[in-house]
Amino acid sequence: MNILIVDDEEELASTLAERLRLRGMKASHAVTGEEALRLTTEESFDVAVLDIKMPRIGGIQLKQRMQQIQPGMRFLFLTGHGSDRDFEAGVTEVGEEYYLVKPLDIEELIAKIHDVLGR
Repeated sequence: MNILIVDDEEELASTLAERLRLRGMKASHAVTGEEALRLTTEESFDVAVLDIKMPRIGGIQLKQRMQQIQPGMRFLFLTGHGSDRDFEAGVTEVGEEYYLVKPLDIEELIAKIHDVLGR
């Protein structure tokens, strides 16, 4: 299983990727939408974990562009904006995909990765 973490917070993105690797998953990270798109053209990913609010290319727009490159990729979304209103708006916006609020528990992320892959 190959996971791509995309978050404009470098420390968070790299830490999540490292923690996934420590649990036996292959994981990469990017801190911009442009970097994520480049990685998506170079490597096949099963799941992308995208921050909803990032400079230039937000998570929803990034998902649409990444799906054009890798139609079978699945998505999870993160946000640091944890109000009930933001949560409801996020769930509505991403539809069937999963929406998670930071700070994130690594075990919760792993469970959601398995859920989104149907395992």
